[in-house]
This record gives sequence, structure tokens and C-alpha cells, in this order.
Amino acid sequence: MRELLMLTKRNVKLFFKDKGMFLSSLITPIILLVLYMTFLAKIYKDTFVASMPDGFVLEQGIINGTVGGQLLSSLIAVSCVTVAFCSNLIMVQDKVSGVKRDLMVSPIESYKVAIAYYLGTLLNTMIVCLFALVAGCIYLVAVGGWYLSAVDVLLLVVDVFLLTMFGTALSSIVNTFLTTQGQMSAVGTIVSAGYGFICGAYMPISNFGEGLQKALSLLPGTYGTSLVKNHTLRGVFEEMQNSGVPSQVVDGIKGSIDCSFEFFGRDVSITAMYLVMIISVLVLVGIYVLINVLRKNKI
Repeated sequence: MRELLMLTKRNVKLFFKDKGMFLSSLITPIILLVLYMTFLAKIYKDTFVASMPDGFVLEQGIINGTVGGQLLSSLIAVSCVTVAFCSNLIMVQDKVSGVKRDLMVSPIESYKVAIAYYLGTLLNTMIVCLFALVAGCIYLVAVGGWYLSAVDVLLLVVDVFLLTMFGTALSSIVNTFLTTQGQMSAVGTIVSAGYGFICGAYMPISNFGEGLQKALSLLPGTYGTSLVKNHTLRGVFEEMQNSGVPSQVVDGIKGSIDCSFEFFGRDVSITAMYLVMIISVLVLVGIYVLINVLRKNKI
């Protein structure tokens, strides 16, 4: 246990000591925050206002809360995975520099080395994503769209933890097979550019074609994104109903931004979403451990 803790501590220190890696991990949250505030926020706002019944006017705070909630949920859903890939590059750098080879010939068991990479990446990513969550919450307060309760905030922290575990497990599996700086850059670019679309963060899955919706409903990340959206927007939807918005309209808005989700025609509950995420994390971690057991003699 002492060796595992020391290796994990070493990976965390290396991440924050390497300014290039640390700053690159912040690129996605910063770009998303700026992109949403300067461009996508207006599109979300116009779309939301257009979905209201004719002659029905909502308070500006509710509009800002809805738009800001989508911003925050997208920021968290994407960052928990993309930051994990950046943080987990320590594993690849150790291969390139030869440190991994030294660790494998040391008395330390190979499984401890693998687990230390996972735990180090998990801690690093959690720290960055919690800062992103705080920044998003400050934005909601600043625009007057704060409708989150203490329970909502707590559930958001749980969502961040689950999504971070998922992103860390996924990046651990992929990075196990990377051996060069070029491969690191290519994978990081692909994940940063593509993950937000396939998980429904940049654009709601409900806007895609029926075939693509069914395909994306098979991916765990879509359920993680939906969980975050439900918890960032629950208070806003409640306020809408208190303001007189018909429940049918509220339900339509929930469906249009993936708060209510269907799996091949069947509604997916919040509990089911949590089960999907937990099972996915367990399966991915199991695959990661199995890969390292089978490759224990390979660098």
C-alpha cells in the first residue's frame, strides 16, 4: 500500500509540475467556457425563447438559468473525459523517457504501477473538473440564473466523480497502447474534437437522425451527460412550472435537450443512468487491469 501511495503521489506531482501538460488540460474547459459565453449562449437562448408558446414571456432569470445550465452541463461532461486523457499522458511519457521500463524491473509489482497511473489521473482530473464546476457555478450566479439547491450541487459533484472515473478508465485503456509523442498528440486531438459531439454535450442527441440517436444511446457517455443536465436544470424546470409554463411544454424542453432520454423507445430513468455509468466504469477498469496483467512483461 505504501508503494502504491508513493507512486500515485509521484504521478500527481508530475502532472502539476509539468506546466505544458497542466495548461493543455485546461484548454478544453477554457475554450468551452469562452465559446459558450460568446457564441453558443445566444443560439441556446434564441432556440429556447422560440420554443415557448405564443404570447408567453418568461423571466430573464429563468432564461439565463436554462442557457447557463446547458453551458455548465456541457462543460462538465466534456472536461471529465478530455482532461483525463491529458492527465493520463504521464503514462505515455514514462514509456518514452524509459521510466516505465525502470519501474517494471523494480521490486514493485506491475499491478501497483498500473493502479497508481489510474489513481493519479483520477485525482488530477477531479481537481481540474471541480475547478471547472466552481467556475460554471460562478457564471450562473453572475448571470442571475442560479436555481440549484444544495442537493443539486452535491449530485453534480457525484456526477463529476462518476464521469471522471469513466474518463480515466477509458483513457487508461487507450493510453496503454500509446508509445510515442505523435500518438499522444493525435489521440488528444481526436478526443477533444469528437467526444463532445458523440456524448450530446455540444449538440443535443435529439437533434440527430433517428438512426444516429439509437447508435449514440449505446454509449455510456451520453447517459453521463444526461445526468449532469438533469441536475443543473432541475431547479429551472421547477421554476418554469411555478411560473405557469404548461407541463407539456416543460416536458418537451426536457426532451429537446436530452434531460429525458430514450433507449430504443423506452424512457431511461435517473437510476438507470447511474447504473449504466457505474457498470461502465467497473467494466472499463476491469478491462484495464486485465490488459496490464496480460502485458505485464511489455512496456
